[in-house]
Amino acid sequence: MPHQIPVVAYLRLGDPPHLTSAACTRCGALYFDRRNACARCFATDFTTRSLANEGTLRAFTFVGRAKRPYVSSVVALDGGGVVKANLLGVDRPEQVTPGMRVVLDTFVAGVDDEGTEAIAFGYRPLDGAPGGGAENDHGGTR
Repeated sequence: MPHQIPVVAYLRLGDPPHLTSAACTRCGALYFDRRNACARCFATDFTTRSLANEGTLRAFTFVGRAKRPYVSSVVALDGGGVVKANLLGVDRPEQVTPGMRVVLDTFVAGVDDEGTEAIAFGYRPLDGAPGGGAENDHGGTR
């Protein structure tokens, strides 16, 4: 297996891959970026929290591009946390509905000259949801 690195620091490439966030120890607010203080309560202590791989599609938009359109989405994760990521495996608006269930998926975003793979993430409709299914257009690791 080639060496892999995540494209963002909060993506963990374990089995299964998952996202982590900084959680304020006082109020529980979650942040993907580094913080000196909590924006909600101004506390300065944080712990690392693993986030759920499944969630609910909160919002989305289709973005047209010359080569290939994509779906930008906002996902509310089960158990807390909200993340912006692309919705994978869909290409028609009728395949996407607000409130649909989605699951984290990873894919190779690029490979450097030494063969190291940069791994990115997105969300894919769960089986049974509109657009859900086994197809995997980005080489994901389901």
